[in-house]
Amino acid sequence: MHDVGVVGCGLMGAGIAEVAARAECPVTVVESDDDRARAGLGRIESSLRRAEKRGRIGSADEVLDRITVSTDLEALTDRTLVVEAIAESEEAKVRLFGDLDRIVESDTAVLASNTSSIPIMKLAVATERPEQVLGVHFFNPVPVLSLVELVPSLLTSTGTVAVARAFVEGTLGKKAIDCQDRAGFVVNALIVPFILSAIRMVESGFASAEDIDEGLVRGCAHPQGPLRLADLIGLDTTEAIADSLYAEFKEPLYAPPPLLVRMVEAGLLGRKSGRGFHTYEPVAS
Repeated sequence: MHDVGVVGCGLMGAGIAEVAARAECPVTVVESDDDRARAGLGRIESSLRRAEKRGRIGSADEVLDRITVSTDLEALTDRTLVVEAIAESEEAKVRLFGDLDRIVESDTAVLASNTSSIPIMKLAVATERPEQVLGVHFFNPVPVLSLVELVPSLLTSTGTVAVARAFVEGTLGKKAIDCQDRAGFVVNALIVPFILSAIRMVESGFASAEDIDEGLVRGCAHPQGPLRLADLIGLDTTEAIADSLYAEFKEPLYAPPPLLVRMVEAGLLGRKSGRGFHTYEPVAS
């Protein structure tokens, strides 16, 4: 059991905070400003109310009582495990890990990143305790999907990996798989080139987004098509992962197609903006 800290309360951060609190961990969540903090707490509460209504948890109020939301990183001083879940920006994450290294007092605290594409080594060397830094990559929606990727850098200690595995599997009840510190880890290194291929099909006029997704659902028994999956991930996140994969491997199949780049520039980010390859009710930020 850990005193858990989560930095960022968007879709991923809120989900991580929720599952930790449901596992009876006291959780402190830090957001950048009051509006985002309120929105994040509202996101967690809405999810918990739905889970309570469906009989998946006993009392939403009991879980909420374990969650504290703040706008001050100093609130993480006493945490024993901190998970970073901010926007997929290498510069911002590196700066944050330097701040966490200064703020978190425990000599044995684990500093984890939920990054889906940024090398863990770049975050680890921003601290004075790189042996205690690793990737703990959850999947969206966090309360539903059971997989977590554990990504140690070359400097991460075996003890840190063991602590993270015990938290993921023993405390949260999820399944951890081991990944090397390479762009995309396991799942995104496989799925993102597939998504990019689907985007290129739309871009070239080969097939519509609707027909591509329908084909994969009905022809391959996928739960959803690759373009709806991209919309769920977020087209900005998809582009960031593609950029990271291409920077590392220099393979053309990893390069983001121009259509994806233009959609991100236009703010067509998928579910969270209300429009991507398909149209949705927008999600509150």
